[in-house]
Amino acid sequence: MAPELAAAAVDLGVAGVSSPRVDAELLAAHVLDVPRGRLLLIDTIRAGELTRFRDLVARRARRIPLQHLLGSAAFRYVELAVGDGVFVPRPETELLAGWGVERTVPGAVVVDLCSGSGAIAVAVADETRAGRVIAVERSPAALPWLRRNVAGYPVVEVVAGDVTDPDLLSELHEAVDVLLCNPPYVPDGTEVPPEVSGHDPAEAVFGGDDGLTVIRPVVELAARLLKPGGSLGIEHDDVHGEAVPALLRADGRFTEVTAHDDLTGRPRYATARRR
Repeated sequence: MAPELAAAAVDLGVAGVSSPRVDAELLAAHVLDVPRGRLLLIDTIRAGELTRFRDLVARRARRIPLQHLLGSAAFRYVELAVGDGVFVPRPETELLAGWGVERTVPGAVVVDLCSGSGAIAVAVADETRAGRVIAVERSPAALPWLRRNVAGYPVVEVVAGDVTDPDLLSELHEAVDVLLCNPPYVPDGTEVPPEVSGHDPAEAVFGGDDGLTVIRPVVELAARLLKPGGSLGIEHDDVHGEAVPALLRADGRFTEVTAHDDLTGRPRYATARRR
């Protein structure tokens, strides 16, 4: 197995994959149906398994997302089904989800806007005793993935809706305890990796000329939905470290506006509390 892994890592590195050895090991573990840590204990691999492994490596070298090949993406303590039509959740979003989890008390009403695969909604449902978690998504292609991922969590409700709709969730006016959102926020025209440009839905990635086209209505919607003292967290592009907090302050209905970095030290999300 070791020579095959080494060769696969070389091929993936040449193709520009950022973590070639890790990806090769994860693909091998997937094919062999063993934990990645047990690969070193495997000396031989059957011909059929080797063929499948090489095929997956070749597809990964064409920059098909690793998560599409595995059929799932890890997010905090859960595995989410992903594939064509839905944005693959990123590790940096785990920070926003964790911030929301820490502020979700038993019985709380939590809203996850631009839910996509349901990563944030599922994390909150999995780690807290929230009373209701409402996952909002507008994409017809993403909704089946969202419904599949939240199926095991009765507390989660899926709403097909657009965050720019002024009547969205109007029945929850000033009734939400925690509102979280990972919207499309990459400024149009920004160069992105092939995995993103070729496979993530553009509507889940790009947020207009300045990347704030969706974030602006999210701020307005959050101000209407959150109860006084309710918590808001919005993920954003690393160029928005000042712009998003400024939007929250300018609205006038938020206090305790705070900017947060990701694990690489880049601006990644902003939080606030409803006055």
